[in-house]
Amino acid sequence: MTPSQPRVSTGPSQGRPTRRALLLAALGAAAVAATGCSSGDDDSSGGAKRLRIGYFAFPSGDLLVKNQKLLEKALPDHKISWIKFDSGASVNQAFIGGSLDIAALGSSPFARGIAGSSPIPYKVAFVLDVAGENEALVARKASGITDVAGLKGKTVATPFASTSHYSLLAALEQAGLKASDVKLIDLQPQPILAAWQRGDIDAAYVWLPTLDELRETGVQLISSKEIGAGGKPTLDLAVVSDELIAKDPEAIETWRKVEADGLRRLASDPEGSAQAIAKELGISLADAKAQLSQGVFLTPEQVASADWLGTEGSPGKLATYLTDTGAFLADQKQIDSAPTEETVRKALYLKGLPDGLKQ
Repeated sequence: MTPSQPRVSTGPSQGRPTRRALLLAALGAAAVAATGCSSGDDDSSGGAKRLRIGYFAFPSGDLLVKNQKLLEKALPDHKISWIKFDSGASVNQAFIGGSLDIAALGSSPFARGIAGSSPIPYKVAFVLDVAGENEALVARKASGITDVAGLKGKTVATPFASTSHYSLLAALEQAGLKASDVKLIDLQPQPILAAWQRGDIDAAYVWLPTLDELRETGVQLISSKEIGAGGKPTLDLAVVSDELIAKDPEAIETWRKVEADGLRRLASDPEGSAQAIAKELGISLADAKAQLSQGVFLTPEQVASADWLGTEGSPGKLATYLTDTGAFLADQKQIDSAPTEETVRKALYLKGLPDGLKQ
């Protein structure tokens, strides 16, 4: 979807891609994901084992891990490729096309991915962060909109099938509006900024760093932190493919330890962490600190606690959050049917927890 041809929905079910359409689209995503991976990096060809990791240019411990090459140092016998994505929908497409082994993924697109009769073969193995003030709904000041109810009849952009899309639907419902009461447009973060500057949209629900640029000329109506406090939290998860679980579980163990180290560094060395994030995002140190302050980052101990991911044999509350997310999406007719809690529980990779996150 090009920026000049956004997908528009006047109702929640209109324009929803089928699994077949996603599979066809995945061919393109697979070609993109393959760049940077040499033809000889597959262990089957006698070369190094490979790890193809999808990431977002979003302030997090995951981005710190990438910048500091912590995984490359921990797995010197693996060919590691970091592939940038703009939204969870494209990550899902790449997994369907077999182009990813590990990736960051929002809780809403994950719930979509495991719904239906052909679930995507992947599992949640880590929690990167909990959405806070780093995802929010902002209206252009020139629009005169001051609350969510004021969006009725207005044009609102968000990346479809993302955590922001889920939170936007929740915000509308909370304000007594239906998705059909506004003109929803499917745009990725950078096209959202361009449409905002042209005056093509009245409001947008999106994440950092685009969010901060919208705030300069906008008014924030509600954040994901507020929506989460109201019972609909969203999270940035990390998922691993079923194929990787079967072929290289040791690499997953090492990767998870490295991600836990990334979370510890965020807490113990905020200055160094902000410097690394600033380099990755091409922003000032002050901006990096401000963006990191808006996220909610768990400790490794919290990640493996009953309140979140849980431990081997004992899934945590994340299973309930994801089940509720799927039910909400089905109620909004964003998916045909919600995944059951049993399906969600089976889609959590808990092997080795909590010991696997200890230093």
